[in-house]
Amino acid sequence: MIRTARAMPTTETALIGRAEPIATDTYHFVSGKAIKGPYPVGYEVACFAMGCFWGVERLFWRAPDVWVTAVGYAGGFTPNPTYGEVCTGMTGHAEAVRVVFRSGGFCNLLKLFWENHNPTQGMRQGQDIGTQYRSIIFYYSGAQHEAAQRSLELYRAALADIISAPLTTELKAATEFYFAEADHQGYLAKNPAGYCGLVGTGVSCDIARELGPQPSSVI
Repeated sequence: MIRTARAMPTTETALIGRAEPIATDTYHFVSGKAIKGPYPVGYEVACFAMGCFWGVERLFWRAPDVWVTAVGYAGGFTPNPTYGEVCTGMTGHAEAVRVVFRSGGFCNLLKLFWENHNPTQGMRQGQDIGTQYRSIIFYYSGAQHEAAQRSLELYRAALADIISAPLTTELKAATEFYFAEADHQGYLAKNPAGYCGLVGTGVSCDIARELGPQPSSVI
């Protein structure tokens, strides 16, 4: 569904939300692994927003070295929001995917991030319009921040000769991730004919080659 709220709320104007987390799945629909942990030793967490989270989650759960994924809401103000609240544009949250992956593989995730959406569209991805569809890399450590910043610079340069629009991806320190409702977890496995809005720019990303092996930031 097309949403049109493009203006970010403030802490004063955002929806109030609720004190208790909303109900969600305990185990991933595809892998059967616990989405909230515990996770194996040697894994870390990443989080990405790049449009409708249904297709984004499938992209990452298929990736090598990923232990488990979950969809949720991040980057805004409203505690424990619902999907309906996020879609009003009045929570400040983006639809996001939390990825638990083998430590040292962050650059591979950055490659998937840059190549599978359009990071120049601001508060939208294709026909999906609204603050919840903006492009964000949430970093959990200094090492992730450094790699994300360098990847942004490299991909901006790669896009420059092809797309005149400025890159609008945000880099944000990870704060609270609010797990989405059970209906949205593993959505495209539960609904194989469901909507997926992922469309890349066609510009490849050689982040791993440029940055080399990444230091770990084990959870």
